[in-house]
Amino acid sequence: MDRDELAAWLRLIETPQIGLDSARRLLSHFGSPQAVFDAPNAARRELLTPKQAEALNAAELAGLVDTTWQWLNASDEADRHVITLGDADYPRALLETADPPLLLYAIGRTTLLRGPSIAVVGSRNPSPQGAENSRAFANALSATGLTVVSGLALGIDTAAHEGALGGAGSTIAVLGTGLDRVYPKRNLALAHRIAREGLLLGEYALGTPPLPANFPRRNRLIAGMTCGTLVVEAALQSGSLITARLAIEAGRDVYAIPGSIHAPQSRGCLALIKQGAKLVDSVADILDELHPAVQTMPPPPSPAHASRTSDDPVLSGLGYEAMTLDALSDRLGTPPAELSARLLELELSGEVVRLPGQRFQRLVRV
Repeated sequence: MDRDELAAWLRLIETPQIGLDSARRLLSHFGSPQAVFDAPNAARRELLTPKQAEALNAAELAGLVDTTWQWLNASDEADRHVITLGDADYPRALLETADPPLLLYAIGRTTLLRGPSIAVVGSRNPSPQGAENSRAFANALSATGLTVVSGLALGIDTAAHEGALGGAGSTIAVLGTGLDRVYPKRNLALAHRIAREGLLLGEYALGTPPLPANFPRRNRLIAGMTCGTLVVEAALQSGSLITARLAIEAGRDVYAIPGSIHAPQSRGCLALIKQGAKLVDSVADILDELHPAVQTMPPPPSPAHASRTSDDPVLSGLGYEAMTLDALSDRLGTPPAELSARLLELELSGEVVRLPGQRFQRLVRV
């Protein structure tokens, strides 16, 4: 793409009064952004309101064009791209949705957009077990060749990206900001790693801040470009449920990992299962549902849910619910001081996690 073509795309998309529907209408009629602006004003006015036509004629976006052109041609090692509807790297699945973006910004391995992918999303405040589940499922899905797509948020998204980076399918992070910004800042190092080993993707112009309204729209890309969405943990009022709803509307499968009926982070998943989402407790459950075409490699063996120290009486006594020291002491008949020492050993070995309120929970490696 040369600078004039980029300028035409940005002028068409970023003129405030011209929404996606109007831009699509112009593209459908004229064939390309450059043809839109080469056409007589009268021809454009037939497809726009008078205010829209006036705004399009008066649009001054030279600063944004300069910034974007410099970003694309920066001398650093980042592999930057602008992808439009007709490009080979544009995700085919997005074209099947009701509201595909006309232009995408990308940093990294755009070839990941051509292969099968699956979304992994969930709570920004997951339980330790939820974060471990996200990391493990994403790693196993990536090992089969599926690219894991998520939103770079804290919690489940972060764990999913980290797990997926260890597999052949790698990961795509879809941002709700311009790609020259990272939100949240705590994931800056992770974003840099994804830019090197996976792909950062977004539809918002450079300089776009993390506006609240942008993230639900970002979620439609996560749902629309993937063959299914796995919700690991989610509260009832959760952005992850928005992603799941958008996946259903796009005709994609939705999967949910069940959890305790008492845990707020599990209520969204339980609600999805009641509504018809597939309950999953292993990667094989997901792969069995996917079309054979996306099963690029055989699934990895599923380890037993019991840990290597499953015979430990403290772990057996804990079960899989969070429990206080006193309650566990009563259950096992073990003095609290002795039990506390054993719990510390299990915590240091990664078998148990300490939760707020002096509660303990067994951590299962899935």
